[in-house]
Amino acid sequence: MSLVAPHPDDLAGATANAPALRFATTDDIPAIANLIARSAEILSRSFYTADQRKAAIDHVFGVDRQLIADQSYFVMASDRAIVGCGGWSKRETLFGGDQVAMRSPRLLDPATEAARIRAFFVDPEAARGGIASALLAASELAARMQGFHTFELLATLPGVPFYAARGFTVTDKITIDLGGVSVPFVAMRK
Repeated sequence: MSLVAPHPDDLAGATANAPALRFATTDDIPAIANLIARSAEILSRSFYTADQRKAAIDHVFGVDRQLIADQSYFVMASDRAIVGCGGWSKRETLFGGDQVAMRSPRLLDPATEAARIRAFFVDPEAARGGIASALLAASELAARMQGFHTFELLATLPGVPFYAARGFTVTDKITIDLGGVSVPFVAMRK
């Protein structure tokens, strides 16, 4: 499968040194893990308490090596750093990194089930610069190329407006107990 270039409007003001979209590799795992923790900590401050952010980072947010192995996880990277990551999945697992116990490798049926939009994180210094939009466009296109027509995700509170602006609707509001700390999330579908 070939990668899709981000829409020009998504990278307004881009320069020759702008990040490029590519598949994540196992060599990227340390950088992705660092990005996830920084993004979740900083961009969620207005939505979650310090205890909730820590619980989510410790118990849910993290690298999902299955997405990398399936070549369904993308990064936006320059020669200096990874500034965004996100992808989609053809597997049943809806959210969470390798540390989440309730994972399922079962393959979804694209004719009757929704692809999962997974693990979107952006460097706080690059937020609102089109990085997540480019990642989402590539993810949706890749899933469509595999026969999927609908998409599901579990959004963090700061992610809800982003996904809603891109056609996702709220299907449920849930709270997950993460090590004794209740953390709210929002299920969405497109």
